[in-house]
Amino acid sequence: MAAKRIHEPSRSIDVIHETDVLVVGSGPGGLAAALAAARAGVEVTLVERFGCFGGNITTVGVEGFAWYRHEQTVEAGGIGWEFEERAHAMGAAVPESQSLSYELDSEGFKLVADRLVEEAGIRPMLHRQFVAPILDGAVVTGIITESKAGREAILARRIIDATGDADVAHRAGAVTHKTPVEEMQAASVMFHLAGVDKQAFMASVRADPQTYADWSTGEWSVETSGKEDAMFSPFLKKPFQQAIAAGVMPAHLNTISGTWGAMHDTGELTYMNLVHLAGCDGTDPDSLTRFEIEGRKQAMQAIEALRRFTPGCGAARLRNFGMTIGIRDTRKIDAAYNMTEADVRNQGRFEDTIGIYPEFIDGYGVLILPTTGRYMQIPYRAMLPKGTANLLVAGRAIGGDRIAHAATRNMACCAVAGQGAGVAAALSVKTGCDLDRVDMAAVQAELRRQGVRLH
Repeated sequence: MAAKRIHEPSRSIDVIHETDVLVVGSGPGGLAAALAAARAGVEVTLVERFGCFGGNITTVGVEGFAWYRHEQTVEAGGIGWEFEERAHAMGAAVPESQSLSYELDSEGFKLVADRLVEEAGIRPMLHRQFVAPILDGAVVTGIITESKAGREAILARRIIDATGDADVAHRAGAVTHKTPVEEMQAASVMFHLAGVDKQAFMASVRADPQTYADWSTGEWSVETSGKEDAMFSPFLKKPFQQAIAAGVMPAHLNTISGTWGAMHDTGELTYMNLVHLAGCDGTDPDSLTRFEIEGRKQAMQAIEALRRFTPGCGAARLRNFGMTIGIRDTRKIDAAYNMTEADVRNQGRFEDTIGIYPEFIDGYGVLILPTTGRYMQIPYRAMLPKGTANLLVAGRAIGGDRIAHAATRNMACCAVAGQGAGVAAALSVKTGCDLDRVDMAAVQAELRRQGVRLH
């Protein structure tokens, strides 16, 4: 049976704002892009569909921004490092449980991001959902948003797509590809607990310390380099196995396991990354609806298991869920250069580097931690989509294969790419050249000025 259709009448849409650089999406990649462009001296507008900036940090509750960091880790610095330092200075970060990084408070970081945006003079435009690109042939000249104010148009000299799903690029006709749903990395509903007895909980962790080797138990199989296997991980699996054996939790929930982030003196146990939802398509609203509801159900099952089988958690209660489900994997662009597994495993080097990222791979059953000083460079070309002009793509949708994505999807890497995109867009505006012809030496010089390590 053919689908019913209606005809939407054509209409005029008010242009409510014009800007030099327009960033769509304010996750770690988009926020870094906006800050970098503004600091490079152009007018910047940041559009975000939620009521806060920060993306996965704030809306999903992924507080472990750089949980890969160890003594020998080599990083780019720049705005990603600034996120941690500013959060710590503003009382919105605590030491992370398994690394030499800070765990960012998902609520407090909303204030950190507000402060950074205000200080940079960025025009904030929250509560606006991107719905369509404005095109002049293949050239993206702006976007249309939908909000309580209806449809509005924003024009820009350069646009950065930091939606995470390459929404702008995809709808503008750029070449994109989406991981088949059955192969996508699982989605997660994050949650935080209150009412945990810190002394009892931490004593149980010390009495039975878990390692990254324990990730390969039950339902999961994780490939490591071997050096990770004896390292401490804040991993929780045994309480859920016990709950299934006792009939407290249904047997099909054997996918519940994962890590906790920080155990606070206040009794809050935060960044509970335990619920893994295979088959969730982050570009399908019906799929998102189903898995948001299912994820919350599974989280409550996990909390009951923790109450019964984990010391210190007998009086634990749900503090909050993230505002939205966490998505790891959807669309990626076909870029001028698509990063490869060889690049991320073998310290890829590029003349158009816009920053470095440590040898950290987490996804598709691979876990490599950067404990040896090895790192790769991120090429600018990986953010240049084929099939459109005037557009860069930052964040987890940059060009690359599966294992490359398992590295570049991580939030700190999104910040590296975003900062490079922001600087390139700003210099493209200032010099009047196309994004694919921007002077890379000038881009790299400005990135160094902004504190980024390139080599």
